Amino acid sequence: MEQLTVGLLAHVDAGKTTLSEGLLYRGGRLKRLGRVDHQDAFLDTDSLERERGITIFSKQAVLPLASRTLTLLDTPGHVDFSAEMERTLQVLDCAVLVISGTDGVQGHTRTLWRLLERYQVPVFLFINKMDLAGADRGEVLAALKRELSDACVDFTPDQDREALLENAAMCDEDALAAYLDAGTLDDAALAALTARRKLFPCYFGSALKLEGVDDLLEGLERYAPRPVRPEEFGARVFKITRDGQGARLTWLKVTGGRLRVKDVLTNQGVNVPEDQVWREKADQIRIYSGEKYQSVDAAEAGTVCAVTGLSRTFPGQGLGAEGESAAPVLEPVLTYRMDLPEGCDPHGVLPRLYQLQEEDPQLHIVWNEQLKEIHVQLMGKIQLEVLQRVIAQRFGLAVTFGAGNIVYRETIADAVEGVGHFEPLRHYAEVHLLLEPGERGSGLRFASACPTDQLDLNWQRLILTHLAERAHPGVLTGSPITDMKITLIAGRAHVSWVSSLPQAASKEMDTTL
Repeated sequence: MEQLTVGLLAHVDAGKTTLSEGLLYRGGRLKRLGRVDHQDAFLDTDSLERERGITIFSKQAVLPLASRTLTLLDTPGHVDFSAEMERTLQVLDCAVLVISGTDGVQGHTRTLWRLLERYQVPVFLFINKMDLAGADRGEVLAALKRELSDACVDFTPDQDREALLENAAMCDEDALAAYLDAGTLDDAALAALTARRKLFPCYFGSALKLEGVDDLLEGLERYAPRPVRPEEFGARVFKITRDGQGARLTWLKVTGGRLRVKDVLTNQGVNVPEDQVWREKADQIRIYSGEKYQSVDAAEAGTVCAVTGLSRTFPGQGLGAEGESAAPVLEPVLTYRMDLPEGCDPHGVLPRLYQLQEEDPQLHIVWNEQLKEIHVQLMGKIQLEVLQRVIAQRFGLAVTFGAGNIVYRETIADAVEGVGHFEPLRHYAEVHLLLEPGERGSGLRFASACPTDQLDLNWQRLILTHLAERAHPGVLTGSPITDMKITLIAGRAHVSWVSSLPQAASKEMDTTL
């Protein structure tokens, strides 16, 4: 049966988890409805989520339909945990964006819309809470067209079918021509428009009262994209967690071919230095649905699963035919000093904290060597409170935090060339870098314009790898640099000491900046 991965996204309190509960109930997956306020929702499995009534960690549930099997990924709606949400976007076949009919499009809704556009995810919209006073379908639809896209089209079945098809055809010139010729558009044509993000089907209802839930399920089955899965194996890692026994879980989506138990996975690729290549076996493949999972012998293309036995994977990593994902858009904005209990050795605590950073790469654990302090960078105060609880539960440490500060970044206004030398006893290496300002939000980009007859290609790649693997402090406040293009333009080393070149590259960055 065809696999389809569907993400549920929303601004906090729009009713996203309630909708997921309704979809699972009406789809026959649940025998009884849970509720967020009753602390028994199927996908709010963590005690912190049930206490606060918000989704903190993305969860999945498997929902078999008549012609497709949906994997629902319920993502956090609170802005403090939006990095967790962004990581799931890279594995979605489509998304359901939930909007409150009484609140309409909010600031975080626009952020979600921009992220969905960046990752080119097809979108269905479910306008929730339409049973409440002040929710007007016409006004909400007009606002969606005005603030998100004119291709938002009402797909609720109670309207005239010809009007629906005409509105959908107006979203694309080819579709309009086909509609004028044939007088209709079939489901395949509508699904194709949705897949190309030319059409955004909208459904109205009340998730709490199960109104409009069946319509949305039918719409996902009829109009959602039908991805073509390649035969060559590929997979995309989007999350790292640990189970109750401490086993490391690599959450991935198989994008092509098949993954079998005991298959050997590797990160080997054209841009990976040989000394950093790893090969590890997939010991176990788990298909989770809520808290429970089923172990399987193989995962077909389109399957979202958790794999044990992999120790060096990371979110955004591509395996097999898949390349590495682009850097995430959302980054921490606040930094706090972490105060450990009296007598606690920070160097003994750091490896355990790095486990949390591995699970959430946008949670930055920073050791300040000058101040001999641990600092954490994250999205907001709610995330800080949750982090404090997680550290207490997992590591038995009662940590506190100092006053927060804004995380700053530095960049440059004009191009500059830097030259660095590495000259310990009987060694010599030299690197020339061109630093150029980039567009705002572009991050760091690395390139090489160094002739290969001056420096072999393998050494150029190694230099770029070492440049990209660490943060580089600026000269104004010591904050990490960003929004720059760094180009290797020249380099040389004594032939006997060419193995020192990677260190020369790192020294070069320190000297230049």
